[in-house]
Amino acid sequence: MGGIPFDCLANPLGAVRITFERAISSGSDPKTFNGKDWGAIEVFKECLFDQNGLSQVVPILDSSTIGRIKPNSLVRFRGMVQDMLGNELYVGAFKDGSTWRTNKFTDVASFPMNSSSEMSMWERRLLYCVPVPGQSPWVVEASSSAAAASSEAAINRGDNWASQQGEKRRRDDDTSVDTMDCNISNHEAKGSPSSTKKMREDGLPCQAFQSHELEIGETSSMQSVIPDFDTKSLSCLVKIYDSPETELKLNDVFEFVGVFTFDPELVASKNETDDSDALFEDELVNLPPNKVPRLHCLIHKKITIQDFFCGSPVIERVPYVIRGIRESLVGYLTAVLGNDGVAAQSVLLHLLSQVHTRVDTVAVGKLSLNLTGFTKETVSVFGNQLNLAIQSLLPLTQALPLTVEYLNTASLAPKKDYKSNRLITGSLQLADGTHLILDETQLNPGTLNSTGVENVQILKSLMEMQKVEYDFEYYKLEMSSDVQLLVLSEGKSNILPADLVLPFQPSSVGSSLNADANALQAWRWYLATLRSQPHVIDPELQKVIENDLVEARQEDRSLGSNDFSRWLTMARLMSASFGETSLSLEHWQMVKELERLRKNRLK
Repeated sequence: MGGIPFDCLANPLGAVRITFERAISSGSDPKTFNGKDWGAIEVFKECLFDQNGLSQVVPILDSSTIGRIKPNSLVRFRGMVQDMLGNELYVGAFKDGSTWRTNKFTDVASFPMNSSSEMSMWERRLLYCVPVPGQSPWVVEASSSAAAASSEAAINRGDNWASQQGEKRRRDDDTSVDTMDCNISNHEAKGSPSSTKKMREDGLPCQAFQSHELEIGETSSMQSVIPDFDTKSLSCLVKIYDSPETELKLNDVFEFVGVFTFDPELVASKNETDDSDALFEDELVNLPPNKVPRLHCLIHKKITIQDFFCGSPVIERVPYVIRGIRESLVGYLTAVLGNDGVAAQSVLLHLLSQVHTRVDTVAVGKLSLNLTGFTKETVSVFGNQLNLAIQSLLPLTQALPLTVEYLNTASLAPKKDYKSNRLITGSLQLADGTHLILDETQLNPGTLNSTGVENVQILKSLMEMQKVEYDFEYYKLEMSSDVQLLVLSEGKSNILPADLVLPFQPSSVGSSLNADANALQAWRWYLATLRSQPHVIDPELQKVIENDLVEARQEDRSLGSNDFSRWLTMARLMSASFGETSLSLEHWQMVKELERLRKNRLK
């Protein structure tokens, strides 16, 4: 069998067209292709994954590369699903004379569509995706480096393409246009008004598009053609094909691989008469293509916390190695927290926590932490140190200063705007695995208005049930979340009831808290890997725990089911911190000792 006769990177639409033509020639009915792949996706998977070339060859679409990546080329974009805009109908297949054509993975028809042509309407989903909120500086830096490295070849191709188009234009001044090269039939060349919107089969614009671009600037820089893209935080309208709705959910993080499209004349047509080649984007008036790029998704992959680590170290998962990493991390956290070892142990368990199941309204596995004893002065030292330390360890972090003014004015939960048909994001629309620090030391006496009271309830719901209530005006919908919550306060927080309350007792201030780069890599790997491993409790140890809980209840009648549930969660996390998947008696004793020390401080 011969090699693949097209370039999946520079000419993805050519690959789509050829596989479509092959499917039709084999006798397939194009009207049955809505929501189905005819073999194009397998070609891209073979080209990009089987040859292990995705990370090296597919350029990253972000704010630093958007200005120079060639339209209709293959790119990848990582983002959080911030809004789901419903489905869009478009002309998926149509007859051009006796030949069936497809418009899949495009915004503008590559061939002229006659209103009398036989057509087949297909459907695609629209997702509004944004850069993942709260990315730590080291993640941003690594992503920027990866974008620059992976996009260098594509950008060079774009520069070469620009010079080639200028050279081709000069040749075209002396020779007639190759109508086959531009896919323009004889009746189009005689003056079809839609011929200026046609694209060549290789995915490059035909002469009408080239002339438009070169009139803007002979340098043919894409930045001059698309000047309105946000150069700081690039959002993207992702068009999804052939995927079940259950595969993509609000607030999930994905890496999308697909065709980046941009057509300046599509932008112009929105202010002029309707053009049959513009494929039904009229409802997206609030997301114009010259501000929000379009990505027609071929392949998507859900991103986990582990996927944020670039160049993670190869660490052997053996007990003595894990114990060594744990010991060094606890030492680092102890130094950050002013030599408070109990607080360091508690913070470690907190950083390893995540929701691993839900029973009714209970989010099992969460361990929110409230460190008390902070003042405005001490929080500026230790609170800042802790915030910086967590930023250096976790990929997704946020910090909210709780003040009366902030609570009275902030938009914490997303709200639906039916005029624009958009979901307006809020501060608590976060990806799973995000860490959130709430500083209560700035909360002076004051009066909360209705917004403030509502925001307090939203925070309490997130703290207690790991749910955020989205406001859809006519109704409210609870959305599940998985956010690690750390509260810094003077006394026990009355508005944010954490699972674990610990008085903070520092004895010193660290002079230098800079960590070695290799140690940071190991700690990041440790936290990301161990928090998601499975866990069981052997039946023999279950009996020991039951007896200990009964004894504890006899000594302190105030203990309830929430306390016992927290102890079991801490036991699970203690085992995980040593890389163990089964609770041992040693680790259960360590949890009991940690709880004893905590209670002594509360007295």
